[in-house]
Amino acid sequence: MDLIHSFLGFLHKLGDLQLLKELFNQYGNMIFIIMFIIIFAETGFVVTPFLPGDSLLFGAGIVVGLGGLNIVLLFVILVIAAVLGNIVNYSIGRWVGPSILEKEKIPFIKKKHLISTHQYYEKNGAFAIIMGRFTPFIRTFVPFVAGLGYMDRKKFYSYTLIGAIAWVTPFLLGGYFLSSIPWVQDNFKKITTAILIISVIPFLYGVAKEMFSKKEAV
Repeated sequence: MDLIHSFLGFLHKLGDLQLLKELFNQYGNMIFIIMFIIIFAETGFVVTPFLPGDSLLFGAGIVVGLGGLNIVLLFVILVIAAVLGNIVNYSIGRWVGPSILEKEKIPFIKKKHLISTHQYYEKNGAFAIIMGRFTPFIRTFVPFVAGLGYMDRKKFYSYTLIGAIAWVTPFLLGGYFLSSIPWVQDNFKKITTAILIISVIPFLYGVAKEMFSKKEAV
């Protein structure tokens, strides 16, 4: 129970700019490893979609911009973490796939679902992998489903690298270059909340569009 409480307290610190500054000061260069683990785990395991992503990158950029760590090194580390997280999650999905195809062990995932998923990712893989990176929670499941649907490995790796760079760049470097603006620091929570809302709009739009199309087809 104490371990869970400590973990929740740590997550709370990641979402508060002042507490995030304290963490960076407390751990020094160890923060590189901590940041790597968090970003890796967010997309590396299906069970950890709750970990902070966008807000953590933005906050880290602000803290580094105020002085301390090497922004280039942190950028490279976070891109690597994002790429490896996706690859691990994709590999897990690809590993689970054969048992479903052969025995259909999971009731709600049938062979026909995997075939349609494969077709979707072969056709829309670039959009799904790259744009999915910008949607909280969804980005955790996209690589797993891509692996489950046997998306071409080389294509997945290429799109994952592009998506990771495209995701880390605006949030981390955005925070870094805006760190000297007092208003940004004072309104950190409002900004990250706005980022969260904006990032889920494309997903909600897609869901609404799909539902509307089905109603028209009936």
